[in-house]
Amino acid sequence: MRFKRNGSYTLNRKSKTKPNGKKPPAEEKKQYVEPEFTKIRVVDFDLKELVVLPREIDLNEWLASNTTTFFNLINLQYSTISEFCTGETCQAMTACSTIYYWYDERGKKTKCTAPQYVDFVMSLCQKLVTDEEIFPTKYGKEFPNSFESLVKKICRYLFHVLAHLYWAHFKETVALDLHGHLNTLYAHFIVFVREFNLIDPKETCIMDDLSEILCSPVPAPAPSAPAPAPSPSSQNHVTER
Repeated sequence: MRFKRNGSYTLNRKSKTKPNGKKPPAEEKKQYVEPEFTKIRVVDFDLKELVVLPREIDLNEWLASNTTTFFNLINLQYSTISEFCTGETCQAMTACSTIYYWYDERGKKTKCTAPQYVDFVMSLCQKLVTDEEIFPTKYGKEFPNSFESLVKKICRYLFHVLAHLYWAHFKETVALDLHGHLNTLYAHFIVFVREFNLIDPKETCIMDDLSEILCSPVPAPAPSAPAPAPSPSSQNHVTER
């Protein structure tokens, strides 16, 4: 069975990246893990059901379909705050205690601003998911041997963007009332990459506190207390005159 895939939402640019562990100054309070914000979601069912490979679907088709969808959705989510992510406000691509550097195709290391980094990421992802030789959409076309490693690369880059959204732009996301969408997208993405071992846990550990909160089932609302039985004195009665 084939899925129809497309690369609808785009940003732009190119290449290959690695994180490093250089710490920026003073870690800020993580507003995004506070209960008043983590409880906001746009769905309240088990996301695991959405990512498990259906029996009749080829694994590579499933990975291709979901990876393309996550690229589009994360790109769209970033676009909602892109006006706040500038070279002045985000002089480096940071997330928690990590600064991400860009490595080009020749392995040259570059420290760039967050919008430049995201532009590189989205351009590379766009290039890959729309390449028929890598993400084939025609019936009978085989996936390349390198397909899984490329999916892992895309997912790692997309995680960097999500982590930056929480770390640097959560306040703006809340102001736009889009944190429920971001929480749901992040949880769905993490459940997916865990299901198919697409990102090394050492890469995602900087966001483990949020992941454990958002990937846990949403607690069911507490049942409302039953209405108290009316007391005898409250029963209707006739007053004798």
